[in-house]
Amino acid sequence: MTAEKNFDCPIDAALKFIGGKYKPIILYHLLHRTLRFSQLQKLIPRATQKVLTQQLRELERDGIIHREVYPVVPPKTEYSITEFGKTLRPIIAAMSEFGKQFLREKG
Repeated sequence: MTAEKNFDCPIDAALKFIGGKYKPIILYHLLHRTLRFSQLQKLIPRATQKVLTQQLRELERDGIIHREVYPVVPPKTEYSITEFGKTLRPIIAAMSEFGKQFLREKG
């Protein structure tokens, strides 16, 4: 079965990777720099630890972000964007610009 048959349209395919309550926000922050889990929690305070962890694992599974675990005490985990993930930069930038415009006009 080809990939096209698993999705209704190309947007459906894209949303498989970046759809999720916090995934676009995670990507927005990681496109700017590598972050630790605690930093992401501070940047996305409405995300519960469980949901943030789940969304990060899905992004990692899909090859969009990379998780680096350092064998130190206390444990140190850093998240960064992969080359594949960087291809999402124009989409995330467009979403950011839309949000800014929306806030100016409606906020």
